[in-house]
This record gives sequence, C-alpha cells and structure tokens, in this order.
Amino acid sequence: MPFEYGQLCRRLVEESRDAVIFADRDGIIRLWNKGAEEIFGFPAAAALGEPLDIIIPENLRQRHGDGYRRVMASGDTKYARDLLAVPALRRDGSRISVEFSIVLIREEGGEVQGAGAIIREVTARWQREKAMRERLAALEAEANKG
Repeated sequence: MPFEYGQLCRRLVEESRDAVIFADRDGIIRLWNKGAEEIFGFPAAAALGEPLDIIIPENLRQRHGDGYRRVMASGDTKYARDLLAVPALRRDGSRISVEFSIVLIREEGGEVQGAGAIIREVTARWQREKAMRERLAALEAEANKG
C-alpha cells in the first residue's frame, strides 16, 4: 500500500517516541509531538505558542537565548551535525537529561524560519554513567593511597 509522502512524514513526526519540536525565529514553540508530551509532560495545547524557556532550566536560559538568536541570525549551527547533551525541565519542575540535534528550517530565499529538534531523554543512562565515573574515581583514589 503506497503512502502519500506528506502523510507519511506527518505520521512519523506525530507518532515518534522521541520529541520532535519546532520553534520559530523568536523561540516560540510551533510544533510539539506526542514524544514531546511524554518527555516534557506538557500537552501540546500547553506548549504551543510558548517560548522554549518552558523546557530550559532557568540558569541556562540566558545562554540558550543568546545562542539561539546567534544561530537565527547566522543560519549556522554545529548541532546540525553533532548531538547536544543538556539538562532540561519537565512540566513538574524536575530536571532530566536530553540529547538532541537541530535542523534549521529555511524559506525559499534561504532565510531561517526557525529550528526543529529531535530530542531523546537519556536521564537513566546519564545517571548510570555518572555513577560509574564516581566509582572509578573512588577506586583510583584508593589505588593511589597504597
């Protein structure tokens, strides 16, 4: 059964367990899929039209805003190629760890309209890796005593 391309893309975004979001040039959320609802705890109706700040920890908002404006002006981001790992906020205020890549969406003339992101929550993995690093550091400190 052949799929219509637009319908296939829409369903892929809507049904993804990863968060797929799009924010316009001003950082206002315009697309928020089911994965974003699950990861961040905001239903689409509560997230759409809100600034990205709703998922950014307060101590990182200024830095994020500065970087976002710079990317919107320059049209270039290294995170189109590299994963970015950062803390994020859930609706209940709890912090989680996420990794994401960015896709800049451009108009026909090349001007950046905004940024799309595909985001995966990695909190459990980050906690396991942190515990391993701490254990390794403790073992190395113990070995260096003797």
